[in-house]
Amino acid sequence: MNRLTTIIAASALAGAAVFAVADESVRPAKISKAEIAGTIFERPDMIETTHDNGNTTLDVTTLLSSDGKFASGMYRSGKVRSEITEPYGVDEFMYFIEGGVTLTSSDGTVQVIEAGEAVTIPKEWTGVWDTDGYMKIWVIYSEDGSGL
Repeated sequence: MNRLTTIIAASALAGAAVFAVADESVRPAKISKAEIAGTIFERPDMIETTHDNGNTTLDVTTLLSSDGKFASGMYRSGKVRSEITEPYGVDEFMYFIEGGVTLTSSDGTVQVIEAGEAVTIPKEWTGVWDTDGYMKIWVIYSEDGSGL
């Protein structure tokens, strides 16, 4: 077992998420206070997407696990309403920094998540996602690596 493999295995056993690239140090992925305040969206690896409905989103991945099944980052979105008719597809934890979201599950249950609150959506979830806009920290697990 080489040093990198040993570090990754030890980190996984300790429950720490790390990103390893050949010939680079292995370090935890930190999001600073300034980045949480919004400067993270100034990074060169930020992805800006304008969707068909006119909504623009900003997304920064701060960590992608070496097996490609776990990731974290920050996301900003404007107003959007989306009907999720197929299962969500990934298990996602979200902590809302600004704004919020109203989640109406297929059974009619309504949950309002506001800034300073968190929610975890299971991959099997279906329903309606409705927001006037938000900024969140996200953590996603996907068994097959899709959706990351």
